[in-house]
Amino acid sequence: GEVPDPVPGPADPEAARRRAERRAERVTAGATELEQRLADLLRGGLAAAEQAGYSLWEETAARMVDAQAPGLAARVRELGTIPGTGPDWPVRLLQECALLHLLVRGWLRRERLPGDLAVTVRSRVGLPTSAEGLPVRDRWLVLAQYDTADARLTTRRIWLYGTESGRTALHLSYGAAGRVPETALPVGLAVDAELAAYPGAEQVRAALRERFGSPAPTALRPPGTSTAGAVRRYGEALRKDPWLDSVPVTLDRVIPAPDGGSWQLADADAGTALRLTPTARSGLWRLVALSGGAPVRVFGECGHRGFTPLAAWPEGPGEVVPLC
Repeated sequence: GEVPDPVPGPADPEAARRRAERRAERVTAGATELEQRLADLLRGGLAAAEQAGYSLWEETAARMVDAQAPGLAARVRELGTIPGTGPDWPVRLLQECALLHLLVRGWLRRERLPGDLAVTVRSRVGLPTSAEGLPVRDRWLVLAQYDTADARLTTRRIWLYGTESGRTALHLSYGAAGRVPETALPVGLAVDAELAAYPGAEQVRAALRERFGSPAPTALRPPGTSTAGAVRRYGEALRKDPWLDSVPVTLDRVIPAPDGGSWQLADADAGTALRLTPTARSGLWRLVALSGGAPVRVFGECGHRGFTPLAAWPEGPGEVVPLC
């Protein structure tokens, strides 16, 4: 669960500690209740989930909001969108229930977890965190920018690549429902700025601190890897964060190609490929036109649902083509 940055308040460590303890108690009560509801669901059979409709999940999500666990609430709402969506929905529902069960158990046993994993569990549950890492100044290449929205919030995701540090970072900014977030960076330009990292295993989120000057053009690109390398990268990340949907990856020398009723990115130098996610459709034809059957370099998000391309470059000289 991504949580907007907390609003700073008066510095009172003792009061903050008491508030954190009270919130942890509420989250624990909510997690315990959710664990029982998941057990009841499995005991009654997954077919009952389709018959009960979305109201069952929304009511459970509301209980998690009352328990001050917005991350759990968001995952419960996602469960509610699965029943009845395709012939394999029971499999997908069971998988997501298992991940939610793992998260609940992680919270209830958080004191026994390694430090980074405990921080990740707190973040996934929905407890707000702040960017505590030392600011890193770099020339950050803006790889992609896109918005997602729900009934309450508009979230803007900006992917950045440090041309000197070699680090890929994600900056999030928020706006009220129907309002565009204020932060915007032009894709393809580089900005001299400081970013501070958030804590947690496999955490790529960072806060944009001070900027030095205006974004400027650059011919630099992030280095790429093979499709097999991208899968390995995601697998390694899952060992540290089992709830990770995807990781940022740049693929080098891949060719978009049809695969039955869907599309994939085929490795030009190996017999491997990554299938594209359904959400990739919005920029698919721009990617196909850029390639024209030739290899291209593609930045995107690689996860268990496939690969979502967000930006691409031709193999030779040329500017970035946004795909989102």
